[in-house]
Amino acid sequence: MSPAPEPERPEAPAGIDASVASPARMYDYYLGGTQNFASDRRAAQEIYTLIPDLPEIARDNRAFLRRAVRTLAAAGIRQFVDIGSGLPTQGSVHEIAQEADPASRVVYVDNDPLVPAHARALLAGGTEGTTAYVAGDLREPDAIFDHPDVRALIDLDRPVSLLLVAVLHFITDEEDPWALVGRYRSRLAPGSHLAIAHATRDGRPPEAVRKMTDVYRRASAPFTFRTREQILAFFHGSRLLDPGLVHSPRWRPEPGGPLSPSAAWNYAGVGVIPAER
Repeated sequence: MSPAPEPERPEAPAGIDASVASPARMYDYYLGGTQNFASDRRAAQEIYTLIPDLPEIARDNRAFLRRAVRTLAAAGIRQFVDIGSGLPTQGSVHEIAQEADPASRVVYVDNDPLVPAHARALLAGGTEGTTAYVAGDLREPDAIFDHPDVRALIDLDRPVSLLLVAVLHFITDEEDPWALVGRYRSRLAPGSHLAIAHATRDGRPPEAVRKMTDVYRRASAPFTFRTREQILAFFHGSRLLDPGLVHSPRWRPEPGGPLSPSAAWNYAGVGVIPAER
């Protein structure tokens, strides 16, 4: 019996150094995608030596994102901004939000140059006018919120769900990610929500933490593990929804769903911005 054919891989567009691993493409590889290069797969395999359940960790984060969007859509939120969205995957934010209400508006933001072509293919599926992709950097909240494509879809005077799932750990302490999140929060209307999933080093094997940190240092973005207290500080000025800040699979899990053995690698939570700030 002949072996299964190697899945088709993308060619590097002009201007992309395919020899340097990218967090977005590595994440795509963790999730079983094909939009990644040899450098991304080598970097991921190096981490697998000490964290073999990394694909499950990525799936836990995606599952949290889907549950959070479903929860917020059920609560009446109709505007979503997903920053650090990565490459399109099944069960994307617009699919879930627009299942609740086809008029829901969704903007995806990412700074990986490979994402736009796939985002354009995604948006060709009948979501024009309600869904957009914006090339932008998490470090520049005003540039994102003031982008004409964002302004065309998102009304910042009305509640918005800001999704920062598995992205803040690519901001170093020196860049002050807490102040950065505060800048986003200051632009959001009362009743808006902030959903965060973030890697933690709490109780994790130090050698595995060092390995993952070292691999990402050689990629296009560093990786910073944080404690629960540090992650909780991102929600300053927000009121956490039940069950609070917990390991991502424990945030409103599906009834009867098994608890992933990778559960302790990430904390996740959703906060609401009150009227009084």
